[in-house]
Amino acid sequence: MKRPLILLLTLVVAGPLVILGAQSPASAAACNNPKFTTSSPNAMWTQGRYIVHNNMWNASSYDMWQRLAACTYRNWRVTATADNSAGDGAVKSYPNVHRDYHNWSTGHEPRVTKFRTIRSRWKARTPGVGIYNAAYDIWLNGVPGQHEVMIWTDNRKQVPAGSVVKRSVKLGKYRWKVWASRDNGYIAFVPKRRLTHGTIAIRRMLGWLIQKRRLDRDVTLGQICFGFEIVSTGGEPARFKVDRFKVISRRK
Repeated sequence: MKRPLILLLTLVVAGPLVILGAQSPASAAACNNPKFTTSSPNAMWTQGRYIVHNNMWNASSYDMWQRLAACTYRNWRVTATADNSAGDGAVKSYPNVHRDYHNWSTGHEPRVTKFRTIRSRWKARTPGVGIYNAAYDIWLNGVPGQHEVMIWTDNRKQVPAGSVVKRSVKLGKYRWKVWASRDNGYIAFVPKRRLTHGTIAIRRMLGWLIQKRRLDRDVTLGQICFGFEIVSTGGEPARFKVDRFKVISRRK
């Protein structure tokens, strides 16, 4: 769902930020003793190249509560309570983990075509109640940027913005239906079936958009996020969980 461009992030000034070293593989198996917890709407936690963000970007006008608990960037959970009593279907929050390619000191971003590969491994759990999606959110030509490309993996009662521009295309291991706005400012890949874990071929998907002229060849990569767009939990607490996350990118 397209969000206002004010949403995500003055990353280096919004806090709190905590810098930690890498965690052992064993610590990613469970999260019984979180290293970071917050209910603050814009709180962020930095760990190496990654940032975990509570990001209640559109919750202030609604009755919503959300608490994030993280052991590592690849092992965190959110418990949220929200409803759709206003009936507008608005996304209220997007708790997420992200990796930045935007240089916040210089503004520089690498071109997508300069990458040999960009892929991401993930595993996530959703509650099966309410209205939400689990999705990658990729910002191009800035953060927030000129283009927002979403890759949905799990969806409950949500429909992307724009209209269908491709009913079926296989990119990587999965088949996708592609939605886009008229100006290609918002593009969404929606899987043919629900996905809970796997590997997403991000470079191939962005390359396909370039080939189809929905993105310019000189488009730049600003940020890759994965998280949950939450509209409603039916008014009761519900848990969203990330059990694995990593972005692998190699330049030419």
